[in-house]
Amino acid sequence: MSARIPLPLLTALLGTLGSGTMLSAQEPLTLFDGQSLAGWVTSGGRYDGPALWSVEEGAITGRQGPAKEGGLIYTERFWHSFDLSFETKIDYPFDSGVFLRMVPPSWEKGEGADRARGGKGLQVTLDHRPGGEIAGIYADGWLHHCPEGEKVYKQGEWNQVRVRMYGTTPRIEVWINGQKTTDYELPADAKGYAPSGRIGLQVHGGENVPATQTARFKKVTLRELPVFDRAQFTLDEQNALQPNDAAQAQGWTNLLDPQLSQWQPDGDGKGYAFRDGLLALLVEGGSHHIATKKDYRDFALRFDFKIAKMANSGLFLRAARDGSNPAFSGCEIQILDDYNWETTTNSKLAPYQFTGGLYGSLPPGVKTAFYPLGRWNTYEIVYRGSRLSVRLNGELLHDVDTHAVKGEPPFAKRAATGFLGLQRHAPGGIEGDAFAWFKNVYIRELPQDG
Repeated sequence: MSARIPLPLLTALLGTLGSGTMLSAQEPLTLFDGQSLAGWVTSGGRYDGPALWSVEEGAITGRQGPAKEGGLIYTERFWHSFDLSFETKIDYPFDSGVFLRMVPPSWEKGEGADRARGGKGLQVTLDHRPGGEIAGIYADGWLHHCPEGEKVYKQGEWNQVRVRMYGTTPRIEVWINGQKTTDYELPADAKGYAPSGRIGLQVHGGENVPATQTARFKKVTLRELPVFDRAQFTLDEQNALQPNDAAQAQGWTNLLDPQLSQWQPDGDGKGYAFRDGLLALLVEGGSHHIATKKDYRDFALRFDFKIAKMANSGLFLRAARDGSNPAFSGCEIQILDDYNWETTTNSKLAPYQFTGGLYGSLPPGVKTAFYPLGRWNTYEIVYRGSRLSVRLNGELLHDVDTHAVKGEPPFAKRAATGFLGLQRHAPGGIEGDAFAWFKNVYIRELPQDG
């Protein structure tokens, strides 16, 4: 039976964007409020179990179950790439760990979208026993040993732990008490790993120790990082995305600059601003979309976006410049506040109107891939010939031959080349002067088939 715990704190933090307050990519999210287990669940990962979890003296506290069972407590939310920090105090001898990208094991055996999201996660070991390892990497077997971890871990004291995980095929860095102990990269050809998932804290079962032995965690915070392919991009010291040498050689280019020199808004040209490195869609203004000055045919595109409550936007692909509706002269990938739209408007969305939908044609393949308000989301899109692939936060939404997709007009009769655009469907009732923000907008033109 699942022990589902409400998450008012995290919801409040993530929801501040709806009040017009930007949550900077550099500001940490508090995952544990020091008083309750709001935002945490004891099932929904790969290693559920009846370990006992409570809050004691401002710390998440885990013990073995009545029959020395183990188990994990997980974040309710899924995470892909992040910089996680916490303090931990583990009684000696006791075995614990931090688990990354945890998903239900049933997904691996499922069909369709669930199976695509399934797979194993990875563990940063906190095995505080004779012969154990601190800050090793484990996933159904050892991936990386860390003999130095135990040397810097302080027995009987609170220890500062930092775990930085990023990349579609992840790199994991670990610091113990400020000293870097681990730097591991999962091989690019590794198979069977989940694309994203929950973060879990562990109590290992079967330990012949007193029932009073605990693993404790406090000051748990997280900075979210962009979703990207490490073969093409890297992060600078400010966690901003930068193309590496290989990406530059492949032709990846940045579409954003302070002058928005590569973009042209329609209508009166008003409704956009470049602020703090972000393209903001403003509430005030008469423009309906902002379009690239250049037309594109075959390309790979990636960008990050964040929206306010009741935001309505979208991404136009290969849209014609004839004044017709760009959602149908080309196509549109939807961006919408799925979390509040139906309730606030007392209406029912069509399946294709949810974020990630191919507007007018297909619903998103994984509806839950869209993160809650206040969190950055990442689209990765490849459009080559009639083949369209769309990923949201690392999860595959579409991989289709558009000529076989139902639509009006048929995709085969739509523009084969056109502009990329961001829709400014300015909603009412927004608190603040902007409702959507975009960053790390990179594109690579692809050679045409044939």
